Amino acid sequence: MTCAPLPAPQASGRLPTTRRHALRPLAAAALLALALPTARAADPPAHAPQGKPITWIVGFAPGGSLDVLTRHVARQLEARAGVSVVVENRPGASGAISLQAAAKAPADGLTLVSVPGPQLSGPRQPEVGRELTAVAVMARGAMVLVGPAPGAAGSLGELVAAMKAKPGQWSYASSGTGTSQHLAGELLNALAATSMVHVPYKGGGQAVTDVVGGQIPLAMLGVTPVLPHIQSGRLKAYAVTSATRIDSLPNVPTMREAGVPGYEATQWYAVAVPSGTPPERLAQLNQWINQAIQSPELRPTLQAAGAVATPMSLPEIQRFMSQDNAKWKKLAADRRLALD
Repeated sequence: MTCAPLPAPQASGRLPTTRRHALRPLAAAALLALALPTARAADPPAHAPQGKPITWIVGFAPGGSLDVLTRHVARQLEARAGVSVVVENRPGASGAISLQAAAKAPADGLTLVSVPGPQLSGPRQPEVGRELTAVAVMARGAMVLVGPAPGAAGSLGELVAAMKAKPGQWSYASSGTGTSQHLAGELLNALAATSMVHVPYKGGGQAVTDVVGGQIPLAMLGVTPVLPHIQSGRLKAYAVTSATRIDSLPNVPTMREAGVPGYEATQWYAVAVPSGTPPERLAQLNQWINQAIQSPELRPTLQAAGAVATPMSLPEIQRFMSQDNAKWKKLAADRRLALD
């Protein structure tokens, strides 16, 4: 059966409240159980009142890969949780503002925050595993190096040669300092012996506007915000960062194919809640989001983003994030990347 395509997400900072869905029997029972006090704890955390909406925070401006994916998964979560899910954009400080807001929220499972990764944390930034606890990894996907189509180099090899001819005079945009796009750009600098200067933005959507307009020569971004501009011919895609080509850009080579041996970088999109959230609520959110990301309705969105759903259990999430972050922390140390 062919699934109808998802409607385009709203461009505003909040996801409109949709028609309330009838509670499924199992979901209703789970929410009722969460509303009961815990006998084991002397000072039990607040539990979710039945029917109260969920707030889902995104730390980047509307239009980027993380924002678009979050909005689609939020719609799927509404159907499973039986309550409305309101998406709020709180851009700034490479996502740190959103993490701070989520870390200060009550630990009742009613505040979620999208966490892009890999991402390096500054000294004052809340971290997953400390102030925040990951409950799901929605997807993993490729990034793509793009530049304005007018006057673009014919290939990544020609672009690298042009950058080496004028060291320090080329720059690239990303969605923020310490983000996966920033790290992917620095990995290219390290492996191709280039010296691109990093220019952080508050989100992929804003960065795309400037690279399309020629204000900045290159951008390393997720596929979602750049795909329409690549397809229309306004942007040139030089290479994707994944180990294999992606379905939405089948004619764009990987970095390895384009002449950068050993290159591979993928970004992932996690969901976290304030630490101290009751274990049964963590398990319920993990189950709901894993179901949501595997729904047939979400497949076109993931495919367009060059991403794949990545359902994981709570222990699997902890192991995965620990291993991946260790890899990128080493690169940051080797490149002497400074974080605020």
